[in-house]
Amino acid sequence: MNIGMVRYVTARLLQVEAVLLLFPLLVSFIYQETWHYKWSFLSVTLLLIVLGQLLSWKKPESKRLTAHEGLVIVALSWILFSFFGGLPFVINGDIPSLVDAFFETSSGFTTSGSSILVDVELLAHSSLFWRSFTHLTGGMGILAFALAVLPQMDSQSVNIMRAETPGPTFGKLVSKLSSSARILYIIYLAMTAVVVVLLLLGGMDLFDALLHAFGTAGTGGFGIKNGSVAPYQSPYSEWVIGWGMLAFGVNFNLYYLILIGQVKQVFKSEELKWYLLIVGGAVGMICLNLANSYTSFSTMVRDVFFSVSSVITTTGFSTADFGSWPMFSQMILLLLMFFGGSAGSTAGGLKISRIVIFGKLFMAEIKRVGQPNRIISVQYDKKPLNKLVKHAVANYFVVYMVLFAFLVLIVSLEGFDFLTTFSAVAATINNIGPGLGQVGPLFSFAELSDLSKVTLSFAMLAGRLELFPILILFTPRTWKK
Repeated sequence: MNIGMVRYVTARLLQVEAVLLLFPLLVSFIYQETWHYKWSFLSVTLLLIVLGQLLSWKKPESKRLTAHEGLVIVALSWILFSFFGGLPFVINGDIPSLVDAFFETSSGFTTSGSSILVDVELLAHSSLFWRSFTHLTGGMGILAFALAVLPQMDSQSVNIMRAETPGPTFGKLVSKLSSSARILYIIYLAMTAVVVVLLLLGGMDLFDALLHAFGTAGTGGFGIKNGSVAPYQSPYSEWVIGWGMLAFGVNFNLYYLILIGQVKQVFKSEELKWYLLIVGGAVGMICLNLANSYTSFSTMVRDVFFSVSSVITTTGFSTADFGSWPMFSQMILLLLMFFGGSAGSTAGGLKISRIVIFGKLFMAEIKRVGQPNRIISVQYDKKPLNKLVKHAVANYFVVYMVLFAFLVLIVSLEGFDFLTTFSAVAATINNIGPGLGQVGPLFSFAELSDLSKVTLSFAMLAGRLELFPILILFTPRTWKK
């Protein structure tokens, strides 16, 4: 383990967070908040600058980074970002508990949207801004953002990016990694700006439009009003956010293909086809199930589309209490929580590509049992899958299920009903936001104990980082020099 390089890169990343904290500090000046709020962001900014300077003062002798060290850097960076990012809430008193602040900020950076806040409207503008701004930063990836603005990291960053990028495979858009990160962020921010403009055209004020766009882009879903998007009572805004969430759940590499004129390649994407098919099928089945529950057909379709889009992209915005829907509809949404969006998107979950590949491997195994001598080639995007991808997908599912069961056991100590306990873990490890039962869209995670909050914070970080970067921190080999 090249501990010196891990220390150096992590220190540089903490300085990036110091810069990010200047944005909510600016908001506190714009809204003329008390110095108590200004100091909460300024003090943490100064702390991170000093800490970053101390840790990066001595440059490492070897700048070599292996895949193992890349995983450690990613895991440590996300944990430290969440810890220090939560300190302003503790200092200004908006979230006095350090555990609650860590939970809330972990939820923000991992774009989960799960919250311990009972009355979000009590927060100051600067706190609301920072809370939603973490979605924008974490959506495309903290390390991807750092690489986009710190191109000098490029030479040794491929293992870092591979550890942070969601999905079963990793690929660069162009030969230079920093250029790939910059292209992705330009597309990401441009799409976010489009959502802001569309919400402004619908009558939403600039502050609200920005924060909802942050949540939509990062597929995070932190609301700034009690009741999420519903209090605005704007069908137009609900359609904008609904389609926006769906768009950010698509692999961003496909948007790059559109920009360079390779539109035909986009329509050949098997993952995109399944993603849209699953969304359409879920909306249709839930609408049929709710046909007698709504007096207005248009309202029903809008509520169902918004909920399906929010859940499959793991955003967490809500316009309806889907916890009160029939059990059939709730079970469809619960399945969508596990599916998640596309690989290479800002959405969480297992990813559609993994679900499709695993389904094909499952069918191939059934055929192989019936015809042992038959040679079966499993293809994805009309290309044969290599053994490494097959093993990676299968192993991921095994690790995922074992970790999920372990987390459910810990949260079950709370004594809640099965639906609440199961969906609390499902909502956090898949970076959804609200679950079902007592952690549904009309409730929060406030009633959970500190043990469960720390456990679910770990679940959110593990889910966002595809499990292994967080799990590797607990192996003895990791800390051997």
